[in-house]
Amino acid sequence: MSSLAYLIPRLVRHFLPENLTRFLLLHGMIIRPGMETSDPLGAVERYKSALHEYGVTLAGKRVLVLGYGGRFAIGCALLKAGAEHVVLCEYKVKPDHSYNKTLLPQYESFLMLRNDRVEVNTHQLTLVEGDIREVARQKRFDLVDIVLSNSVYEHLADVEGITQALAMVAKPDSVALHFVDLRDHFFKYPFEMLQFSAKIWYRWLNPTSHHNRLRLWDYRKAFTQVYAEVEITILGSDIKAYQDIEPFIQPEFKQGSLEENAVTHIRVFTRRPLNRE
Repeated sequence: MSSLAYLIPRLVRHFLPENLTRFLLLHGMIIRPGMETSDPLGAVERYKSALHEYGVTLAGKRVLVLGYGGRFAIGCALLKAGAEHVVLCEYKVKPDHSYNKTLLPQYESFLMLRNDRVEVNTHQLTLVEGDIREVARQKRFDLVDIVLSNSVYEHLADVEGITQALAMVAKPDSVALHFVDLRDHFFKYPFEMLQFSAKIWYRWLNPTSHHNRLRLWDYRKAFTQVYAEVEITILGSDIKAYQDIEPFIQPEFKQGSLEENAVTHIRVFTRRPLNRE
């Protein structure tokens, strides 16, 4: 069963005000930021390497990044890597102007300072704030060739709906690449969250960033409903950590083989969205 060393921080994280959560995230204090925020150049290199395996390049492509974290570096780095245009999407997070100012000397062709705020060159970068499901219905930007995300999918409340929305904003021959972290984001305890019923998790322990606790088979189902081609690569697993608490894990998280149950990281690559309307 869960120890107080897990439960107390989880309770605190659940009730932590969102503005404080955002401050801690941006400063790398207690809460670990995503790769787009902490290492945008590394994120781009990982995207390039994975896409290369499937014969896809960024050159001349329109690219959408889901969940860019408010910092423009990932968009600028994708443009430097050859993308023609980058759409940066966020649900609620506002641009981090203090950080983005530091990017001006390096990316002066993509960014500009106006009234002490960093703005983007709209010929190359598009900023989209809002629910991607509504954005897709409104057709707020031109269709893209590539959709990217890193450690975003595990935070989505409507994986099926958002996956469908991403298909709607992409071209018929488009591809998508998503890196998903299936661990409990209290990383010391990768599977601890799987011990709790949905009622207890969402009422008391779920962080304000939301953690949907979906497993490998859930993502497989969600993507195969939307894309003609889906390849899911297991990037990491921790069988020992899973076995240590397996007797306490809820039945819905034990639907696969031990190897699938213990998966911690996956990469999802898709081609050709279906039923895009």
